[in-house]
Amino acid sequence: MPPTEENSLLNSYGIILLAAGQSARLGKPKQLLNYKGKTLLEYSLQVAIETQLQPIVTVLGANADLLKKSIDHLSTKVVINQQWSEGMASSIRCGMEELIRINPTIEGVIIMVCDQPYVTAKLLTDLVEKYNYSLKPIVASSYKNNIGTPALFDKTIFASLLSLKGDSGAKKIMKSNPDWVETVNFLFGEIDIDTTGDYDLLIKGSKF
Repeated sequence: MPPTEENSLLNSYGIILLAAGQSARLGKPKQLLNYKGKTLLEYSLQVAIETQLQPIVTVLGANADLLKKSIDHLSTKVVINQQWSEGMASSIRCGMEELIRINPTIEGVIIMVCDQPYVTAKLLTDLVEKYNYSLKPIVASSYKNNIGTPALFDKTIFASLLSLKGDSGAKKIMKSNPDWVETVNFLFGEIDIDTTGDYDLLIKGSKF
């Protein structure tokens, strides 16, 4: 049975979930913090799965064995970034290499992190929709006069993602090339969990 147009579209964009950090400021793996009855990692991954985009690559690093056990029941390709201590760039490279290995003809990728608790599947699919009718190779989330993750990058940006170094992440590409970027509003996107105080506010229902 030939693929439908919808299935073809879903298979044109993958997702990389970055979850390799040590959570040094928190003092324990933020990926395992409880949120809405799930770990933050599990919650973020389920949001990604809900989009039906494929493939989904989850990049682990610090505490990889422990974290992998928490998502073994979910549909994702897990890769371990042995160079996680270099910074976010190494995890992006690791995820990109695996994504391209799985689907060498992939048209674009959404890069997301696991500590933005207000991310939704609709936001991720909105990135794809905005990309499909814009002429920009990057569609980023916009919040509090800032841009960042989740963000979609088309295949013309893959070489730049694969050449990132250090802890600058993909935002370096966006800031260096503002004319390449379209945006989608992400309500409460500025909220991420880096400290115990951040987590306490989240559990209390505060929007910081």
